[in-house]
Amino acid sequence: MEQNKELILLRITGEDRPGLTASFMEILSRYEADIMDIGQADIHNTLSLGIMIYVSEENSGSVMKHVLFKASELGVTVHFAPVSVEEYNAWVGRQGKNRSILTVLGRRLAASQIGAVTKIIADQGLNIDSIRRLTGRPPLHEDRESAKACIEFSVRGTPRDKAELHEQLMSLSSDMEMDCSYQKDDMYRRMRRLICFDMDSTLIQTECIDELAERNGVGAEVRAITESAMRGEIDFRESFTRRVALLKGLDISVMQDIAEHLPITEGVDRLMMVLKRYGYKIAILSGGFTFFGEYLQRKFGIDYVYANELEVGEDGRLTGHYCGEIVDGKRKAELLRLIAQVEKVDLEQTIAVGDGANDLPMLSLAGLGIAFHAKPRVVANAKQSINTIGIDGVLYFLGFKDSYLHM
Repeated sequence: MEQNKELILLRITGEDRPGLTASFMEILSRYEADIMDIGQADIHNTLSLGIMIYVSEENSGSVMKHVLFKASELGVTVHFAPVSVEEYNAWVGRQGKNRSILTVLGRRLAASQIGAVTKIIADQGLNIDSIRRLTGRPPLHEDRESAKACIEFSVRGTPRDKAELHEQLMSLSSDMEMDCSYQKDDMYRRMRRLICFDMDSTLIQTECIDELAERNGVGAEVRAITESAMRGEIDFRESFTRRVALLKGLDISVMQDIAEHLPITEGVDRLMMVLKRYGYKIAILSGGFTFFGEYLQRKFGIDYVYANELEVGEDGRLTGHYCGEIVDGKRKAELLRLIAQVEKVDLEQTIAVGDGANDLPMLSLAGLGIAFHAKPRVVANAKQSINTIGIDGVLYFLGFKDSYLHM
């Protein structure tokens, strides 16, 4: 650095108003100061503005004098701190460190929850660079059932133990009614392009095969097999074949009635609207049935549907068999990879969302795999999970703010 110049950090705080930053910049430009770093935050109309300047020694006194006058005129406070060359070089050296995004999500977020998260960050040797709220300003008496709260931390450094960090965050999520997502902050995180959803118990709050079984009088038998399969206790292919066999004789006319009354998961409408608006390709990869997947495709403008086809006899009744290849866990991962290739999307730009054991292969393959209101085994093996709010919580893991999402 030049010997006749010095580094000074300005910290300006007070009530924010239009043109405040411009007023100080006019002074700094008058004395040909270089801006080495700048950051600003506004919390409830209270400004915190930091500016590191590099200015000639002969001008530094005049800069500080006129900045003080302007601060007094504007009713804000300014503090000056000299920065040594050694401190500056150390700061520059830290820019090569890994940066990550830690997203914290829940119906409400209290000091105890944020405190627990920030303690883990500190214990892992990570430094918080910035904090921002992704959700809108919450009313004091918001209905808890529809409330959403999300805070995003930008953190720098390498965790002392990444596996331990993951376990700690998952434990917090379970114990303190919140969800945590820890992602590497790179270009892929900001350029997701393909999202693949499971259908049953993910986009809809039921298992379609269970609905069909109820209409055929075999609900209890099919539910028992379904639950065992979702817990990973029996192979999906075996469970699927056994359950479809129990549907034999059901008139297919009931399928339309079931489709028209599917219980859509909280947040699906908002999620699909935003994904379509921002150009994401959307796929359903389901171990359920194409009839219901195609119904949702028409309803939400989904690009791809891959599911299982039930065989129908000439009498218009289900035969108890299926057509073609079963869409199981392995097939879901293959389809995710195939669609990514067709759309010319890197796997790191893909997202997968599901709730069952047969979703784990695609959750593991995707750049961002999210277990949604999932079984314990799935949550334990997924890198991210959402259990506290609706499926539109996915948007916050993608970095969307509520302010981006207004029509």
